[in-house]
Amino acid sequence: MDERIVEEVKAQVRGQLDLARELKDEEIIDIIDEAILSKSREAYIETNAKVALSHQLFNALRRLDVLQAFIVDDSVTEIMVNGKDLIFIEKEGRLIQSDVRFETLERLEDVVQSIVSKMNRVVNESTPICDARLDDGSRINVVLPPIALNGPILTIRKFSKKTINMDQLIGWKAISNDAANFLQQAIKAKYNIFISGGTGSGKTTLLNILSNYIPNDERIITIEDSAELQINQVKNVVSLETRNPNLEGKGAITISDLIRTSLRMRPDRIIVGEVRGVEALDMLQAMNTGHDGSLSTGHANSTKDMLSRLETMILSKENFPLEAIRKQIVSSIDLMVHLGRMRDKTRKVLEITELVAIENGEILLNPLFVYEEDSNSIGDIVSGSLNATKNKLIHNQKLILRRS
Repeated sequence: MDERIVEEVKAQVRGQLDLARELKDEEIIDIIDEAILSKSREAYIETNAKVALSHQLFNALRRLDVLQAFIVDDSVTEIMVNGKDLIFIEKEGRLIQSDVRFETLERLEDVVQSIVSKMNRVVNESTPICDARLDDGSRINVVLPPIALNGPILTIRKFSKKTINMDQLIGWKAISNDAANFLQQAIKAKYNIFISGGTGSGKTTLLNILSNYIPNDERIITIEDSAELQINQVKNVVSLETRNPNLEGKGAITISDLIRTSLRMRPDRIIVGEVRGVEALDMLQAMNTGHDGSLSTGHANSTKDMLSRLETMILSKENFPLEAIRKQIVSSIDLMVHLGRMRDKTRKVLEITELVAIENGEILLNPLFVYEEDSNSIGDIVSGSLNATKNKLIHNQKLILRRS
């Protein structure tokens, strides 16, 4: 369609908007359709072009502008906006540069402000970093100039509308039958489980799946920066979300604050969506004070790396002796589950390990399941399986008690 016609229709729509009151979606659509009809009397516009222009204008006014098509496309899993001209999407694990762009920098800024304001968050030059979420649960991260040199930068991690279950993970060879059954029994027996992995390895997905095995007569408190967990099996669920400070730097509610207050809410289990800092100590103490069966996740490249990161997080809050920190970790976490994103973009459980004890000042690990790549792997095609080791679960008292 002629760009001149598009701009004239946009100008007509903007001129008819009543900025003095909040318009309903239906009113916006009527204004857009009337403007397009009026312009089509002057210049011929094909029916398909009219429909496309109507969607384009509505998305610009009420949705996420040029990003809306990616939001509703279930095959798109991530949207990355690097300034107004460069937009990348992820499909089937692969990055693709899109051919769409924002008309102006101001329009991109409007979309960013529209997103964060709905979540009562603030992002500006003085507070240039913000995490938020869309109504459908998609995770949002915003970084503005002057921090982002080619910004504004907007990253949207989408989550599948379809609930993924353990059978699907098994079918995708992301986990073995034996490992899945073991984790199912461990959840029911109230083992404390920590899930680690890199970005996009499937930590939140696995956490959601494992939560489905929690008995439905328990009370669960979930704690997250931005609410993403979808626990449907249990009715008695309380979801808590952090809050950023206001413009005066006051009113912040942190993960640590929420963990401490959750202990007074009579939880059977506490689920911390992700630990990144000083809240690690609060999470471990919660796990070690009668809240068996609690779950959490964290970013790391391996199980040992995750343990090292937890130590560093705790040290950033309290100057404890390292051995005391390690004893706290071992007494709190029963099992570590490590995930990885393979070179063929598939996501797999790579290791399930038991934390046994402290030996010579080090945490003694007992690997129960380990992923082994086989000789059929060729180039970017990965073939292998998650196999049980010859090691037995040492701390099996919870399983025995549950079966008795």
